[in-house]
Amino acid sequence: MSSVGVNVPELDSIELGLFVQALHKRHGYDFSGYAPASLKRRVRLLADQLHCKTITGLTERMLHEPQLLPSVLEGLTVPTSDMFRDPAAFRALREQVFPLLASYPQINIWQAGCAHGQEVYSLAILLEEAGLYDRTQIFATDLSDRALQRASDGIYPGKDAQQWSRNYQAAGGTHSLADYCSAGYKLIKFHQRLRRHVTFAVHNLAIDGVFREAHLILCRNVLIYFSDALQDRALALFRDSLVRGGFLCLGLRENLNQAPHAQDFLPFDAALRIFRLAGRADGTYA
Repeated sequence: MSSVGVNVPELDSIELGLFVQALHKRHGYDFSGYAPASLKRRVRLLADQLHCKTITGLTERMLHEPQLLPSVLEGLTVPTSDMFRDPAAFRALREQVFPLLASYPQINIWQAGCAHGQEVYSLAILLEEAGLYDRTQIFATDLSDRALQRASDGIYPGKDAQQWSRNYQAAGGTHSLADYCSAGYKLIKFHQRLRRHVTFAVHNLAIDGVFREAHLILCRNVLIYFSDALQDRALALFRDSLVRGGFLCLGLRENLNQAPHAQDFLPFDAALRIFRLAGRADGTYA
């Protein structure tokens, strides 16, 4: 079939659609609800990294070389984060949300889309300092097995340590970040004790159901990569996972906007994208 009359952007869209369909049918991962422009950029970058001249070439390799799947998933899920990213949000969790969670005998926190785990360790540190960690369980989930393994290892480039230390102090840290990690060979490794109440698990927000009853859900800088329909699906999932009056924390570039399930949440600190699940028909809490 001739490609005459089909411009390059349209051809890219055709190839992208076939790639998404093939990934779903071959491996069961559905990316059809991801924002097309962002997904296309990531797929083309992945094709370059794997030395494929076209998206079609990447699709062929993905179909016939199943060992590439971890690399494909890691390339598509944007596993990037920082310790205490947006420190003001973590300070608000520490000063405004944690005191309310303290009334529960057991606290469940779901970190959805945990990437390489930096925010998981950030939470563990602040919970430790607030005296809540021993009765808290953190469930850290991601689509990528490889990202979860790196999160579990808790080893990161040492070059980030100074910025992370500044973030920690800005987030209300009461000690030194060095108290929670060791350094060597240009790497930092967070102490094993920070993982004592963390469970890492695979979960796909696009197709999986309720993961766990939670008092606080963090899903920061994930929804921006979703289409409107997939964002609303995720919000419905968070609604069904939260206890009445539970908290949802999104990234600073994200908002509930006009998503149908946005009405299930009330602003707690709108500027920092912290919301609370409404408990009654009149929008009040329990």
